Amino acid sequence: MNSICIVIPYFGKWPVWMPYYLETCRFNNTVNWIFYTDCGTPENLPSNVRVVETAYRDYCALVSQRLGIQFYPENPYKLCDIKPLLGYIHADALQGFDFWGFGDIDLVYGDLRAYFNQSRLNRNDLLSTHARRVSGHLCLLRNTEQMRTAYQRVKNWRFLISNPKHVAFDEKAFSKLFLRHKNSPAIVRFAAGLVDPWLRKAEFAEAYTTPNAKLEWIDGTKNFPVRWFWRKGVLANDIDGDRVFPYFHFAVWKTVWANRLNAAGAGVTACDSIDAFSLSEHGIEEIRA
Repeated sequence: MNSICIVIPYFGKWPVWMPYYLETCRFNNTVNWIFYTDCGTPENLPSNVRVVETAYRDYCALVSQRLGIQFYPENPYKLCDIKPLLGYIHADALQGFDFWGFGDIDLVYGDLRAYFNQSRLNRNDLLSTHARRVSGHLCLLRNTEQMRTAYQRVKNWRFLISNPKHVAFDEKAFSKLFLRHKNSPAIVRFAAGLVDPWLRKAEFAEAYTTPNAKLEWIDGTKNFPVRWFWRKGVLANDIDGDRVFPYFHFAVWKTVWANRLNAAGAGVTACDSIDAFSLSEHGIEEIRA
C-alpha cells in the first residue's frame, strides 16, 4: 500500500466544522495529514494528523527561503497558490511517503483508499478529482523529484507566486502543464493522452465531489443532492443510491452555515465518539442509532 501524506497550511481560526473534518480523517487511518497553522492543536487530534504550530509570518519566511523569492502576502488566502509547491517546500517532512497531496478543509472525507486504490496509484503520478483541471480541494502527486518540481515548468511561476494577489495558480497555470489541449477537439485530446508524457501519467477524472457549482451533476442535470450522510468513514447522499464518494466539498453551503444559528458543528469541541452525521444547507447534524 502506497503511503500518502496531505499537507495543508492554514492560518487564522479553525472553522466550526473542524471536529467533523478531523473525525473523517481519523477513519482514513492509512492516510496522513500535516497542518502548518497558528490555530492551535485541536482537541482529540487523530493519530494520523500532525499539527505544526507556527506563526503566519514565520511560515511565509520559510516559503520565501525555500523558493528563493519574497513571499509575504497579507491575506493567507494566497497560500492556495502554493499548493502545487508544497511537495518541494516540505520535502524534508515528506521523506518516506510515496505520495503527497494538497487540499482544503471545507469538506469531509469518505473512504479515500476505496477511491485512490492501489491500481490508480500504480498508474499515475498525479490524480485530480476534476476532469478538466487540477482539483485544488484535493489532489495527489507522486513523491518524486519530477513531481515536486513540476511547478517550475510554469514559465513565470516566480512572478505568479510572488504576486500578493491570489491567481489560482493550482487550478489554472499548473493545470495547463498537463491539460494543454483540454479545449481541443476530442481526437486531439485523445492523441495528447497517448503521447504527452505528463498527461499520460496523470488522471483527471470527475469524482463529483463539489455539487451546486458550475458542473452539472452525474445525471447531466442541475438536480444536486440536498443531504449527505457520513457513516463510519463511508460517504453517500440522498439521490445517488449506493454510490459512495471520496469526499464532499461544501464550498457553497459553508457561506449559508455562517449565517444560521444551527451552523455546522456549533458548540462542538470534539466528536471522536460520533459514528454518523448528515450535512445539508442547514448545517451538520449527528445521527444517533
